[in-house]
Amino acid sequence: MQTTRGTSLSDSTNPERQAGETAGSPRPRRVGVLVAVALAALAADIVSKIIVVSTLQDRAPVRLLGGLLTLRETRNSGAAFSIGTGYTIVFTLIACGVVVAILRTARNLRSAPWAVCLGLLLGGAVGNLIDRLLRAPAPLKGHVVDWIQLPHWPVFNLADSAIVCGGVLAVLLAARGLQVDGTRLKDDAPGTDGAPNAGESPEAVASPGTGGTAEGEGPEDPPKDAPEDAPEDAPAREPEDGAEVPAPEEKS
Repeated sequence: MQTTRGTSLSDSTNPERQAGETAGSPRPRRVGVLVAVALAALAADIVSKIIVVSTLQDRAPVRLLGGLLTLRETRNSGAAFSIGTGYTIVFTLIACGVVVAILRTARNLRSAPWAVCLGLLLGGAVGNLIDRLLRAPAPLKGHVVDWIQLPHWPVFNLADSAIVCGGVLAVLLAARGLQVDGTRLKDDAPGTDGAPNAGESPEAVASPGTGGTAEGEGPEDPPKDAPEDAPEDAPAREPEDGAEVPAPEEKS
């Protein structure tokens, strides 16, 4: 049998294999999106901190928008928004664990929204982790540079903002049932709790003890004790228990 030029004989004689490969192709991975978002968040955090340290260190705060936004260079030894100062090493180890967990999750990442979410978390965690490792007073105990202040809110930086945005996005995606691998959780299909289908009448379903018949079955059998139609000249049945039967009248 002659096949099309450039097509192998084994592929042309096995169409089921080709159909299976086409229908079962997995979703593409979104690791590139994660890396791009993480690098963008990390670069914005590093550049902003370099500018803030060179221009605002040991200087008076800069008030903008009538005091709604204040630029102030501070050093934070705790977590985001100056929480838990004094546990610098603990937060450093937690940041390392978060980075490792995100990298392990990226192996099954096939959802673009989750790629953006994990990219924000990864970029923010690495941005603050660099300060922990490289800044004074010591490695693993470095203080993070914070410089954004809002009214009645602790001072923070762009890495903290990325972490918060990634966390909010993760909650929204989980609430919608979207998984990291691109699949979506679905509720149980209706009609699985034993109720009849929408197009099926209740009378079609047989129930025990009601005398109804299931769909597809024949009519009910007649009772076994019901006598069949007897001929007119058939002899009468003898009475039970010795009861007397009146003699038939003679015909004239």
